[in-house]
Amino acid sequence: MDLKQIRDRIDETDSRILSLFMERMELCKEVADYKKKNNMPVYQGDREKQVIDRIKTLTADKSLENGTSALFTDIMDISKLLQNRTLLSHKKEEYNFSRPDFANATKIACQGTSGANSETASRMIFGEKKPVFYSSFEDVFRAVQSGEAEYGVIPLKNSTAGMIDSAYDLMAKYSVYVVKQVCVEINHCLATKENINISDIKCVYSHPQAIAQCSAFIAEKNLETLPYSNTATSAELVKESTENIASICSVECAEKLGLNIIAENIADCSVNRTQFICIARDLQVADDADSVSVMVQIPHTEGSLHRLLTKFYVNGMNIIRIENRPIRDGSFDVIFYLDFSGKLTDSGVRAIMNDLSENMEYFRCLGTFHNE
Repeated sequence: MDLKQIRDRIDETDSRILSLFMERMELCKEVADYKKKNNMPVYQGDREKQVIDRIKTLTADKSLENGTSALFTDIMDISKLLQNRTLLSHKKEEYNFSRPDFANATKIACQGTSGANSETASRMIFGEKKPVFYSSFEDVFRAVQSGEAEYGVIPLKNSTAGMIDSAYDLMAKYSVYVVKQVCVEINHCLATKENINISDIKCVYSHPQAIAQCSAFIAEKNLETLPYSNTATSAELVKESTENIASICSVECAEKLGLNIIAENIADCSVNRTQFICIARDLQVADDADSVSVMVQIPHTEGSLHRLLTKFYVNGMNIIRIENRPIRDGSFDVIFYLDFSGKLTDSGVRAIMNDLSENMEYFRCLGTFHNE
């Protein structure tokens, strides 16, 4: 038998597999109808284990047991998503999500001080409304959760230095929702007081992210650095200090404080952008929201990450971002943060949210926004 003949037989086999797969999916719809009539949940762990154990027993070539187990696990995951969609299609749900009201907001919380990049992000959302500045990211989260502030603006990720760890950790700690996302072009400069040369600078202060974003310039100039709470507050420190110190901050901030700009555009990459999120105490859904953010902890089982990603692929949803952070409970467990395309009112999104809430160790919706 030549290669073409072998491939022809494979094509014939694939057609039979496809036909049987479609037959199985039709039976799954009948199962969904039965569960709906009898008020049964889609996920039934014992049934899944029984199917996999049976498949392993029927696998004649024991070297293929893991393969057949993975194949039928995927099939059952597809079946559960289909059942969730079928069940949800019978429900007539009315959505009364509140919309963000940026125009009438009276108290916006930002970290740092005037001239910070958070203030720039705030202007992109709220126009010329003046934000209230807090000393830490956690203070911003606390103010929003308590209702002291209507909205908070927080940096989440930089195109050069990556995720801002503390922001992700605080999203897990506080009961707030993402309602908008904006990107700010970052133009870092090295600023100090008048009549100080770069060779005279004893130390450069800035936020750890800004220091990381300018690591090549810092190394080239052999500068000592110390982390500070915020780029803008580090610039204020320079203004008030009697020592020969400098700040990595925005050009706008340096000019506002009357500092001398020694060098501009000092970031490692010429295109340096930071994503900021706007958070609120309640879930708010803008008309143009087309992305959903969730937080999940996956089970400690073989292939659990693959199974998580498969759910989105089957539903035709693009994962825009996936990050993980340690849970910080003494274990080495992690929480995954995922942003994916879709609207909260879509049946596919509702199906996958139901699936995640039933099958993950932990699941929480973090909000919805328009992906810039």
